Amino acid sequence: MHKLLIKIFFCFLFAFYFLCANINAQVIVIKTNTTSLIFRVDENKQLQQAYFGNNFSDTALYNIVKTSNSPAFPGGGLNYTREPAIEAQHADGNISIQLNYVDYSTEKQNDNVTITNINLKDPAYPFYTTLHFKSFNKENIIETWTTVHHEEKNFITLLRYASSFISLNDDNFYLTHFYGDYQTEVEPEEFKLPEGLYSVQTKLGGARATYTSFPFFMVSPNKTLSENEGNVFAGTLAWSGNFNLQFENIRMNTHEGNSLKIISGINNYASAYQLKPNEIFNTPHFIFTYSSNGQGQASRNLHAWALNYAVWNGYQKRQTLLNNWEATYFNFTQDTLVKLFDGAKKLGVDLFLLDDGWFGNNHPRHSDTAGLGDWQPNRKTIPDGIEYLVKQAEAKGIHFGIWVEPEMVNPKSDLYTQHPEWLLKLKNRSEDLFRNQLILDLCNPKVQDFVFGILHDLLSKNPGIAYIKWDCNRYMTNTFSNYLGANQQAVYIDYVNGFYKVLERIRKEYPQLEMMLCSGGGGRAEYGALHYFNEFWPSDNTDAIDRIFIQWNYSYFFPAATMCNHVTSGGKESLKYKIDVAMQGKLGFDIKVNDLTAGEIKFCKTSVDTYKRLQSLINYGLLYRLISPYKNSTASLLYADSSKQKAILFAYNLHLHNGDSYQKIKMEGLDATKKYVVKEINVEDGEQPAFEESGKIFSGEYLMKEGLSWFLYGSLKSAVLEITAQ
Repeated sequence: MHKLLIKIFFCFLFAFYFLCANINAQVIVIKTNTTSLIFRVDENKQLQQAYFGNNFSDTALYNIVKTSNSPAFPGGGLNYTREPAIEAQHADGNISIQLNYVDYSTEKQNDNVTITNINLKDPAYPFYTTLHFKSFNKENIIETWTTVHHEEKNFITLLRYASSFISLNDDNFYLTHFYGDYQTEVEPEEFKLPEGLYSVQTKLGGARATYTSFPFFMVSPNKTLSENEGNVFAGTLAWSGNFNLQFENIRMNTHEGNSLKIISGINNYASAYQLKPNEIFNTPHFIFTYSSNGQGQASRNLHAWALNYAVWNGYQKRQTLLNNWEATYFNFTQDTLVKLFDGAKKLGVDLFLLDDGWFGNNHPRHSDTAGLGDWQPNRKTIPDGIEYLVKQAEAKGIHFGIWVEPEMVNPKSDLYTQHPEWLLKLKNRSEDLFRNQLILDLCNPKVQDFVFGILHDLLSKNPGIAYIKWDCNRYMTNTFSNYLGANQQAVYIDYVNGFYKVLERIRKEYPQLEMMLCSGGGGRAEYGALHYFNEFWPSDNTDAIDRIFIQWNYSYFFPAATMCNHVTSGGKESLKYKIDVAMQGKLGFDIKVNDLTAGEIKFCKTSVDTYKRLQSLINYGLLYRLISPYKNSTASLLYADSSKQKAILFAYNLHLHNGDSYQKIKMEGLDATKKYVVKEINVEDGEQPAFEESGKIFSGEYLMKEGLSWFLYGSLKSAVLEITAQ
């Protein structure tokens, strides 16, 4: 008993000493409505992450809480033996970085957004690093990035330069990341992280961020991800080039305990960046959220942030469209295009999109082997020019859009011959063509002017153009920049920054222009470029079954308004099924309208009208994933408005098998105290609703707790239910 009292006394004494010590320590709190990230400066002037997790109701706890003791942004070359956040070679050759705390500042931009800047400095060198944290209270998002500069006598070489360094503390961690290939984008993989370092990265250059891996992920402590329960950390890097997401799982560490270090940023592969004195280096922004209510809430946090702050004109109404690609490919004339405008009018869409093949004279674009770089309308194919097509479209009551791939060049082009110094290619190696093309050197300001000029010339001569599809159909290989000369380590970074400079100029001049981001399918599905685009093309795979999975996985990080979904001839599903799947995001068509029956055209027109009526709800509503296609032969999701007055539910049967079981559809996002009419829409003429209780009134409590019995029978069946409060 005596020993126990002594033990309790010393524990109390230690706790009292710890409390007093920490009251005097510098504490920096970055918080949203639900989440706090706390830093503390130790006695050696080192910035430590003291806590990350849910907010405290008692704000006094921010001064004493200490669930972790992790360096906030460790430098390499000294005494930190794990993966560093920053590493550099000084002008004198010393390869070490120590970052001492200097001070911090906060700037409250408005009631929702606060920026915190934490300044650090190497005590031995005039080397400065600032950690930036932008917190979005309502969306429960934190955006972080780093700036580096120095005042040494000569350039220094940045060897590592992370955007973020976040520590999570728990016993085990499950990582979900996404990989894929052409037409098989965003395949999820979830596994328990072993001890050690795991990396998700790409080395594709700046022309395509994603192909085999994607710059977004989720981490769940101690158990696999759940849609509505459990803690989830979700993050994404806003960068259009090489990236590296590192996860260092540290087990049985006596100093820190079990922890996971999440390090995000540009991939430093072949990118040792020379930084001149007083030059500022900015890393890409890393965006993250923390949810205690599963991955569903994490997604809704990211969607709200994206629409309000990340995507260009997030709430700008997207235009439904008809693309000519499947109807004509490269084989069209001016007259055939004008006739296709009638098809767009019959479908009731807003816009006709002219795809690839409209340009080139000395090297006409009749296939993907020629013409890229020569952005003049083909005089034989379109003798009256783009202006004529714009006016003809407008005369028929629709808008006109056009496809471009301005970063690229074919060897069969005037540009290739006139400006060989503008190409990214090695001089003493064989030319490495991919899709018969090479990449222009956007590190070069003259090339930036040229690419901007393509869009400026097209839009200024044809001010009626209402839509741009910006494509990019290859990644970087055998890369060499004539402009950079011997400093080739900068090419992967400077290319992306050059790309952004061009887009910045375009958006300054054409802020209302709707633009789609495309790259060999979903090769640029990331928020770095989406800062300048309204939407992106998820995949060239338009098979409706495959698209259910593809769109499902993108929905973890991107709102429906950003995903372009087209009804095409691909796949064996019914026209209704394809439309129901495409309506989940931004609806479009890429189909031969003349091959449709009168009844099919009428159904398309009715569906387009229905989509337009409900577009705001679908594009900007709160997403609830109800039944996963990965766990069933069925799938269902729902969009609800924030007032809980209205919702729309999508339900799909996939390929059914004997022995399949069917879940009830338990809805979310409704008001338990309200009554709702549930009505099936998008029903074909002459068909009965699959939902036999269509038009019946249910309580919100019933729909969420008891749910609807699964009502679709047979493979490849779909339904859309409109749910309206009375």
